[in-house]
Amino acid sequence: MHKRPGIVSDQRFFDHAIPQHSLENPARLRRLYTRLAAEPYLGRVQCFRPREASAEDIEAVHSSFYQEQLREHVNVQDPFSYDRDTYLMEQSLYTAALAAGGCLELADRIVAGEIDYGFALVRPPGHHAEPGRGMGFCLYNNVAITAQYLRRVYGMQRILILDFDVHHGNGTQAVFNETDQVLFCSIHQEKLFPFTGKPQEVGIGKGYGYTLNLPVHQQFGDAEYLFLLNRVLGNVVEQYLPQIILVSAGYDGHEDDSISRTLLSTHWFFVVTELLKFFAHEVCDDRVLFILEGGYNPVSLEASVLATVDSLLTPCGKRPGVAYSQRAAKILAHHPVHQFWTL
Repeated sequence: MHKRPGIVSDQRFFDHAIPQHSLENPARLRRLYTRLAAEPYLGRVQCFRPREASAEDIEAVHSSFYQEQLREHVNVQDPFSYDRDTYLMEQSLYTAALAAGGCLELADRIVAGEIDYGFALVRPPGHHAEPGRGMGFCLYNNVAITAQYLRRVYGMQRILILDFDVHHGNGTQAVFNETDQVLFCSIHQEKLFPFTGKPQEVGIGKGYGYTLNLPVHQQFGDAEYLFLLNRVLGNVVEQYLPQIILVSAGYDGHEDDSISRTLLSTHWFFVVTELLKFFAHEVCDDRVLFILEGGYNPVSLEASVLATVDSLLTPCGKRPGVAYSQRAAKILAHHPVHQFWTL
């Protein structure tokens, strides 16, 4: 039986804001919240309020030294004193703890079987935040905190994180670089901030082979992205058998988002959600949790997030058909993924 998907939203996420211009601002969520509170979504999603992530939750990823650094910069007059694009105001750390805690709230509901799918519509985003450093609008790494929580509280040993934000999830990779209990896969535009995520970055120690980076060329769009994720994840999921799929869901690869030069359509986000639902149905009892990352054109962000929600509202169906892409296949021809996983 298909359960209503769960959404985390809260107007307290608007409190992390500055008077100066920033692409990462409350307007990213305002229209989305309004749309989800009206037809055709009213009553079709379960809405949950976030809780504040505990010190233990956050310290499973971020050092106490880093957190103390952030607290010191909150009291500095310049909101960009810590990082040139990652601002800190009085409410910022509380808002960031709420964002992480909202993800944990949905993780609990998914494990309890109350919902199959969840979407944490939170901010600030998190996937650039490393254990001891914030950057790229990110303070606490929401998806990493969630994965560590699932390991610590529920004893999960096989967690798949897919990051389809147009930027590489350097922070998430850094957290799980040395473990085989979290498989991290990032598809992102090459030669773009933070200039990491090369194919040769595959993890170390026990994590060797459990980091998969798929940097793509500018102008890649729906066909190339879908071919790569279908080919790589379709095989890796069957071999790794994740107990849950976490998604760093960034929408800044959209063709109308000026921060990148990739050409994803709004419909692509519906189709990739269908694909992930199929994988989750096959191996992990439909457990999928989306966590909002980037997306800086409010119009395309709204449309693309709603495309994801539209997919989550429907029961899992057949695996989407995927056309062959010669341009994308060239990326895999000499990719190190073949050393670790059968494609």
